Amino acid sequence: MTINKTVLITGANQGLGFETAKQLAELGYYIYVGSRDKSKGTAAIQKLNKLGFNNVELIEIDVTDINSIKLAKQELATKTGKLDVLINNAGISGGFMSQKMSTYSIGNLRKLFDTNFFGAVQTTQQFIDLLKKSNEPRIVNVSSGLASLAFSTSHDLEFYAYGCSKTALNAFTVSLAKEFRHTNFKINSVEPGYTATNLNEYQGVQTVEEAVGIIVKYATIGDDAPTGKFFWKEGEFAW
Repeated sequence: MTINKTVLITGANQGLGFETAKQLAELGYYIYVGSRDKSKGTAAIQKLNKLGFNNVELIEIDVTDINSIKLAKQELATKTGKLDVLINNAGISGGFMSQKMSTYSIGNLRKLFDTNFFGAVQTTQQFIDLLKKSNEPRIVNVSSGLASLAFSTSHDLEFYAYGCSKTALNAFTVSLAKEFRHTNFKINSVEPGYTATNLNEYQGVQTVEEAVGIIVKYATIGDDAPTGKFFWKEGEFAW
């Protein structure tokens, strides 16, 4: 199958990002595997190559470093001239100590927001011009059920600070989708579920293979699909 669409996935050298790259490569998309660590990114490409995928390529990108993002954008612009799908997947957990907001370190909170929120925002801002050149531009922000204020008020949670950073990411989704509502952009947040990855020291209850279906779905949606929404495998998730 030849699709000839390009995808950039941040934080794609492992976990959800890597599996998303694999599944989209299977569908015929050309994947730019974003990794802030060149050696880990190279290892991911080699692993994908061994699985039979040649439609994959490394893009070195650190979403917390604007210069790194600009260089990645320049590199991708030289290679392809446009971008069809941006998946803002790179994220950190903020640690497994208490994340109660009355005591959580401001320094750690800033690190969380630098990656999970500001990283996604500045990456999107830099790549938006390449996305505008696509006939069907798609942006998928990988969020979390912990971002849902409705969910948080009815459940006893532990990762409050992490949830706050993802709530901000969801607000970005809404704002950006509103800005581009009269265009062919489709911009959504997704909740993959509690998945066993390095992010949570592999404590999740589902595999990455099971989790990334929701990411792939909203990366490949058609023109009749919704925008500015928050989804999980059961449908729309409450903000």
